[in-house]
Amino acid sequence: MRDVAVVSFAQMPSVRREAQRNEVEMIGPVVQSAIERSGIGRKEIGFTVSGSSDYLAGQPFSFVMALDAVGAWPPIRESHVEMDGAWALYEAWVRLQHGDINSALVYAFGKSSPGSVRDLMALQLDPYCVAPLWPDAISLAALQARALLDRGDYSERDFAEVASRGRAAARDNPNSQVTGGADIDALLGEPYVASPLRRHACPPISDGAAAVVLAAEDTARRVCERPAWIRGIDHRIEPAALGVRDLTSSPSAELAAANAGVADGGVDVAELHAPFAHQELILRDALGLADGVAINPSGGALTANPLMVAGLIRIGEAAQRLIDGDATRAAAHATSGPCLQQNLVCVMETKQ
Repeated sequence: MRDVAVVSFAQMPSVRREAQRNEVEMIGPVVQSAIERSGIGRKEIGFTVSGSSDYLAGQPFSFVMALDAVGAWPPIRESHVEMDGAWALYEAWVRLQHGDINSALVYAFGKSSPGSVRDLMALQLDPYCVAPLWPDAISLAALQARALLDRGDYSERDFAEVASRGRAAARDNPNSQVTGGADIDALLGEPYVASPLRRHACPPISDGAAAVVLAAEDTARRVCERPAWIRGIDHRIEPAALGVRDLTSSPSAELAAANAGVADGGVDVAELHAPFAHQELILRDALGLADGVAINPSGGALTANPLMVAGLIRIGEAAQRLIDGDATRAAAHATSGPCLQQNLVCVMETKQ
């Protein structure tokens, strides 16, 4: 198994509506910044892989258009996943294990503002029995939140505390979209969007892009003083049918965390892709995070949630804290599908 590390990370500030730039124009500066920060020449990048969704772009094979931001001539080795960029990073990590290349560029983009996200997300559901009912993502998450409350371990105040902590942390993150209003009692006074979820417990609609550069072994050591070495990475999935799952837990996240090695030495920081406040509580339990672990110091997906990008941002934010020397071991998590259906966990550390 080759040692592979994150050596650079870049993202654009998430915004409610990017009205001036198309996807290519959003991606270009982010990719350029990640490559420049990596210390690896653009022509030295051995593999390029992206994560996005044609449904967001409203056209087939939208990732081909996005390659204009990367520069695909002369021809490059390139791939794409119709998922969050975290899964593109997983593919890049696997590709680097082959041993014939030493670096990879991973990028993701999502522009949600042109359409209706609530309608769009229904298209990922069972096309026969569920999707025709057009349940939106917030309503489905509300079912999960209600089940969690009925279990009796958490309250709506716990949801508000998650949102409050995230908003407070986001004040120090220039890339966050939501930062203000962290008073818990004020948050609990907000009206419901879908009971028991109030606005603070739901993610903002965001446009954004991010990029990561991975490097293997000697290349990583040469270009980065403190590479964020990937010590374990795994992803697992649960049934799409909500009725056959216990929505108050996440066995797939628990298994992915075990396989990635979260418990093998603990972590200092954890970036959890929890688009809804109650999901952070479920994930915290699933990953077995101890008290004292800094959870979502970036603010998390409750403060910026560009679809197809937020999971890659969690990996990038966690890696950046290792690169900057603010932590020595970190866990990053990404999710896809309704109610935490699919989960990826990546464990990184600075120790070589």
